[in-house]
Amino acid sequence: MEVRPGYKQTEVGVIPEEWEISTVGREFSVQLGKMLDAERNVGVAKPYLGNRAVQWDRIDIDNLPTVPMTRSDLERFRLQRGDLLVCEGGEVGRAAIWDGPLEECYYQKALHRLRPLGDFCPRLMVAILQQWSARGLLANFVTQTSIAHLPRDKFIEVPIPRPPVREQRAIAAALSDVDALLGGLDRLIAKKRDLKQATMQQLLTGQTRLPGFHGTWDVKRLGDLFKFSGGYSASRDQLSTKGYCYLHYGDIHGATRTYVDTAAHYQDIPKLDIPLKRISADSLLEDGDVVFVDASEDDEGTSKHIVVVNKANVPFISGLHTIVAKPRTAELAHEYRRYCFQTAAIRQQFLFYAVGTKVSGISKTNIPKLTLPVPSVLEQTAIAAVLSDMDAELSALQARRDKTRALKRATMQELLTGRLRLIPAGAAHA
Repeated sequence: MEVRPGYKQTEVGVIPEEWEISTVGREFSVQLGKMLDAERNVGVAKPYLGNRAVQWDRIDIDNLPTVPMTRSDLERFRLQRGDLLVCEGGEVGRAAIWDGPLEECYYQKALHRLRPLGDFCPRLMVAILQQWSARGLLANFVTQTSIAHLPRDKFIEVPIPRPPVREQRAIAAALSDVDALLGGLDRLIAKKRDLKQATMQQLLTGQTRLPGFHGTWDVKRLGDLFKFSGGYSASRDQLSTKGYCYLHYGDIHGATRTYVDTAAHYQDIPKLDIPLKRISADSLLEDGDVVFVDASEDDEGTSKHIVVVNKANVPFISGLHTIVAKPRTAELAHEYRRYCFQTAAIRQQFLFYAVGTKVSGISKTNIPKLTLPVPSVLEQTAIAAVLSDMDAELSALQARRDKTRALKRATMQELLTGRLRLIPAGAAHA
């Protein structure tokens, strides 16, 4: 492949002629952390970072564990501001810079600590690792046993592009600006989400009433509002891209919204290629049906559910480990069903009736016993409209964040290969 003027082909791809090729070990002192061994570790207990604490561009210091450390350990494994921590296993290469939020902290063997030997910019190294992780470029250096990991002897030999220092700093600054924008959007989304959650708890329990609404609410048993039945037993390996829409319980657990629309989401809904005559009418989902999971590995998932939007009455099969709730009455507005099962009081009732140890489940016998406060349909519609507006605002912010992330990935690719130069060729050394 022809290389355009001013560029050269290297082992890391095409880069500007001014850039050099170096290695991780040439630019950084690389050291694995403290080995955790309950029988051998002695000394003073100190907080340490594990693999899970290091996420992309951030380090979680909440509830850090401790490990006994000797005087030698304290000298060897103490983190300094500016140290770059890289995951040795798990999501290999995931990295963040330690900016010293704690006066004293250490790190375990599941992490590589990179400390610059010269003037290579650690922030640029994070960007390089992020790009390589996204493109699977570290796979050639990973040792695969039961768990993939990146040994130090291989990591130090990994080749890296080395732009001139001035250009390194310009690239790092540009990416940091985008990260700051993304961080601001993440914080705003979290704030809006918390606000929606608080508003939802107030409105759905009647603690706060919208203007113009008064009077007491009825309390109804779910068994009076719905008829409950089970889903059709089919495993994920039976699903395909053709056939009838199929709602798998895993898709309810993993859903980011509380409804599924057969028109808007048709392409994303798994399909089951099976004659409809095998499916009972109770397992076929109609507009307004609510589908609950019957089991969860954690308490939070016990009350997970999806409201079905199926205006065209498309054949839609509810699957294994689901409980289908078909309305007996018109006492619950369609839009209101997306929110009314999300209160703390409802979740507590699910947990009360859930049984199991490793997996908590609720049965078709117990779920009708749950109770729900029910305002008038007119008030339900007004509440749902307020919460829907908040959802729309959240969706717009999330779309903006996703667009910014995509822009960052594209820009990072251009900057880290030198196709986009922030400093003109020939001026980087000036």
